[in-house]
Amino acid sequence: MLRLTWAQPEDLLGHELRQAAQDGRNASAVAAVAARWKRAGGWDPPARAGASPEPASAYLRLLAEDLLDELADLPAATAEDEPTDLDGVRRLCPHWPNSAARPPAPAITPAALEAAWLGRAVGCLLGKPVEKLPLDGIRALATSTGNWPLTGYFTARGVPADLLAAHSWNRRSAATSLAENIDGMPEDDDLDHPLLNLLLLQRHGRAFTTADVARLWLDELPAGRVFTAERLAYRNLLCGIEPPRTARHRNPFREWIGALIRADMHGWTNPGDPAAAAEQAHRDATLSHTANGVYAAMFTAAAIATAATGDRDVHACLDAGLTVVPPRSRLARAVTHAVRLARSHEDFDTVVDELHAAYGATHHWVHAVPNTALIAAALTHADGDFTGSITRAVSGGWDTDSTGATAGSVAALLAGDPAALPDRWTAPLKNRLATSVGGFDGAGFDTLAHLTHREVARP
Repeated sequence: MLRLTWAQPEDLLGHELRQAAQDGRNASAVAAVAARWKRAGGWDPPARAGASPEPASAYLRLLAEDLLDELADLPAATAEDEPTDLDGVRRLCPHWPNSAARPPAPAITPAALEAAWLGRAVGCLLGKPVEKLPLDGIRALATSTGNWPLTGYFTARGVPADLLAAHSWNRRSAATSLAENIDGMPEDDDLDHPLLNLLLLQRHGRAFTTADVARLWLDELPAGRVFTAERLAYRNLLCGIEPPRTARHRNPFREWIGALIRADMHGWTNPGDPAAAAEQAHRDATLSHTANGVYAAMFTAAAIATAATGDRDVHACLDAGLTVVPPRSRLARAVTHAVRLARSHEDFDTVVDELHAAYGATHHWVHAVPNTALIAAALTHADGDFTGSITRAVSGGWDTDSTGATAGSVAALLAGDPAALPDRWTAPLKNRLATSVGGFDGAGFDTLAHLTHREVARP
């Protein structure tokens, strides 16, 4: 039986109920929807998987669709503090950066971009085998092989059989992302999306529109390679729904991490111009995301654009990221909280435990708010050191490959050169990336860096 993940209405409803609680929709109205769903025999969505084991009846599926629409009509209490439109975001950001005049020559080198591509890949690869696992499972697996705190890629060698039975590796990733079987960088959406955005800039330049992003997805992105919010935005496009409504229609994942993992290219190609990077990220993100899902992408793009100057430390980069996020938003509060924790505790496990206590019960493991907070905490606690940043991000759990990728991108860009990244991390990648994005399968990170550098240099 084929069960398409992240798309079944009967599983979407539970996520939308949680989203409704997070953005402050009328509690009694939300409770009435939840009660109606339960009385009809509906269920909570799977805690970690993308689809429940069995399909719903035709009646339950239709009811779920109706209730999704009913919830969508309820106004959010957070709307004033968390707009999605760019003008609204700008109005709420008192320290919005001035858009820098683009210098006549790129301020970033191909070597720095190669480091950033490599850093993104290494961080992603480190997190792949433990994606979806609970925090105690990650800690137990690493500890059993003497790899805690993390110092290298995960391995199955020496892991007791009963521990593996209790906390098995990510099924899709274990064959290509454990230390004993890494052979180049395997495909992952955390790398596919930067490649797509490279294509986007090659075809449309920095003035691309959200509609251009949509067309590119339909032309170049296999539907099976998108997940959560992107999968539902893709479905909405195929149903004839146009952006930005593609982000809202029956899409309870619109504040999850997907837009954040698409943001690096916007930062890489706007060195020293966090405002321009954030604006590009906004046009990209609003195809599939709203509010905090969009802010996570803008925050990341602005932080990376600042790192790309080569003369700022990680703390200045994170500060720059916050200038493009509405200060009363849930994302801004979470990032500020995480940075404060990272500065207050010597032991990063304590930081992680406090973040999980704050967000774990109320947010899905793919949600943008806790994952962005974890990235900021990891970078802060490691003071931007590459190994320290990726290992802290992955050791914090949640969406491990995505947090590792973004932390790796920022920290490697700050390092400025592939030679500054330890060989134990980069050598297994063999300068080779697997992808289903056309024209890039088998590409080297040096080649990708030069192609990215061309886009920096374009007027």
